[in-house]
Amino acid sequence: MENMDKTASVSLDKKRKAAGASKSGDPSRAANLGRFREAALAALFIAPALLLFGIFLFYPLMQSVYLSLHSTNPRGQVANFVGLTNFRNLFASPGFPNSLIVTLKFILFTVPASLALALAFAAVCRSKIVGMRIFRFIFALPIAVSVSTGSIMWMVLFHPTLGSLNYFLGKMGLAPVQWLTDPNMALLSISLMTVWMNVGFLFILLLGGMQGIPEEIYESAKIDGSGPLRTFWTLTLPLVSPTLFFASVTSVIGAFQAFGQINILTKGGPVNSTDVLVFSLYEDAFVNFRFGVGSAQALVLFAIVLLITVIQFVFAERKVHYQ
Repeated sequence: MENMDKTASVSLDKKRKAAGASKSGDPSRAANLGRFREAALAALFIAPALLLFGIFLFYPLMQSVYLSLHSTNPRGQVANFVGLTNFRNLFASPGFPNSLIVTLKFILFTVPASLALALAFAAVCRSKIVGMRIFRFIFALPIAVSVSTGSIMWMVLFHPTLGSLNYFLGKMGLAPVQWLTDPNMALLSISLMTVWMNVGFLFILLLGGMQGIPEEIYESAKIDGSGPLRTFWTLTLPLVSPTLFFASVTSVIGAFQAFGQINILTKGGPVNSTDVLVFSLYEDAFVNFRFGVGSAQALVLFAIVLLITVIQFVFAERKVHYQ
């Protein structure tokens, strides 16, 4: 009887173990199931963002590709499939090289000046001088001004007879400047306004990067006898280079997309001296209703921005010092 009881208990234990194993399953299968649940949860959280990207980014991009291969009637409706004719007409037109040159000049006028001023302001405001918070507020103030509001403000400043700029020039005995009507000054004037608009965001960005640098590094440099300028060039600038690189990439992309101030102040004139690529695209698509040519120009602009961004990452990122 005892042997039979032992045999029965052993068989019962085996059944319990088998039942437990069947419930728990294979460990690798359980791990795969856990990973699947995590991936499904991640997809659930990222689905709203993907939906917004699809509606406002991917669909317009595909629509631009479709329109660039077709011609449109005077009402802007798709008429015929023309293949790459819109691209050939774009590169053959004399206006496209001019718009590209004007855009590159605008980038050279605005991006280095904006970064230099923002970097200088951030370096000054990093110091713990009494009243420095007031200057931080003043330097960051342009970020709260919209492009349309800033353009109207600077339109008043640029007025040839009532503007403050020409008023101060007259007080200094200098001749008034036709800021927005002179082809040699119009792009410089818009660049000046754009630099003022960009400095606020770049200042906050670079100041945050500088405040993330440990104070012990500056104390060690001060003990070693390093002066303010040497400390800035040898310590601050390399340590803030990741933030500076990000600011340069976003500034170049933003300069390629500049439109509002040009549309309000000069509308591409005088004599197409401020006719940047985005404004030329706007005129082709929404003024002349040539959506095919406008879409082709948008895709070319996208390719140029992508190429320049890749070049920045390939060459400029080598000098970035990551901690």
